[in-house]
Amino acid sequence: MDKKILIEYADMKEEIKDLRRRIAEDKKKIEQLNKITVQDSVACGKKGNKPLRTVKITGFPQREYEKREFLLEKRIAKLQMLETDLLEKQIQVEEYIEKIEKSRLRTMFRLYYIDNLTWEMVAMQMNYMFPKKKIPFTKDSCRMMHDRYLEKVS
Repeated sequence: MDKKILIEYADMKEEIKDLRRRIAEDKKKIEQLNKITVQDSVACGKKGNKPLRTVKITGFPQREYEKREFLLEKRIAKLQMLETDLLEKQIQVEEYIEKIEKSRLRTMFRLYYIDNLTWEMVAMQMNYMFPKKKIPFTKDSCRMMHDRYLEKVS
């Protein structure tokens, strides 16, 4: 597992949210296409330069609808594939964190990467979770434990 993938984890979570929003928007556009009707006025015969009468014609733009629907569904499929790839990477990161042997370090990684907390917030949470520790956690001590572990593993 690369440190870059761990760092990307929070960004991947946000990107997945964005992709889901885009997919929902595209599905809404497809629904709106069903509601479109086209109207036109047509003259029925002429007497000189004047039409005898006009008729309103209402219809559904089938070709345009099919083309737009096809393109939107193609885009939705592409976004869903990207979402699947990101979810797989996300699972890899979570599995990597679960394989860390030391409980405190595993908790620290979860707080920093999965919960997307700052080192200061990680230290506060660790102190709250482990109140009997003689020396309290600081943002620097948490960061250093993290960095040492990654150096040891690399």
